[in-house]
Amino acid sequence: MTTTKEIMHTYPNYPAPSGRAEVELVKANPFALLITNGADCEHPPVATHLPIVFPPESGATTDLTGHRLWGHLGRKNTHWQSFAEQPEALAVFSTSQAYVSPSNYHFTPAAPTLNYAAVHLTGTITVLEDDAESLAVVERTVEALEGQRESPWSPEGSHELFRKIISGVVSFAFDVTGMTSMFKLSQDMPAQVHERVADDLDRPSCPHADVAGLMRQTGVSESTGEDGEDATA
Repeated sequence: MTTTKEIMHTYPNYPAPSGRAEVELVKANPFALLITNGADCEHPPVATHLPIVFPPESGATTDLTGHRLWGHLGRKNTHWQSFAEQPEALAVFSTSQAYVSPSNYHFTPAAPTLNYAAVHLTGTITVLEDDAESLAVVERTVEALEGQRESPWSPEGSHELFRKIISGVVSFAFDVTGMTSMFKLSQDMPAQVHERVADDLDRPSCPHADVAGLMRQTGVSESTGEDGEDATA
């Protein structure tokens, strides 16, 4: 994890298991929240939910600092018009937020919490003015998102449509200057509790299989007691 200053409050009990895990979380959760400051104290910060993906052949493996990402948004979203004056931005990537019920603990007293993982990136935004560059960003975004599907759709027959609608899109480069994260995955719980929580989140009726998978990858801390200090956010 590399950062020049704290851009997210973190707790020492919940570190990312590795820099590679941080990079993979960003790659696996490309729908980000992009936040920039207002022009002055009278204008509040502005946030847009949008896809941010890795360019082709990105060399980022264990740290995104110093690397470039790509993003785009609709031209009718006026947020992009402030990028020239406010190029410094924060991009937030996260898993789903999984409620953890004390029914999994088998001890009392106990308190519920939420498990999740998040990576915050600071960076500078550069609008890509050329239509060819913008089209490359959109096509790469489709490739990245379709790549997560079991049977990816091919855009081969839609390239002409993409060219027609690209004028309604603003693409940008996001050059990462700092990265921090928190992986809050019940690492501070006993192994049996950790396993029960992961199993509960992995039920077919529960929409948090992504968190359960990260829990199993991360495991538990070397030293755990009968309960853990809760830190929800």
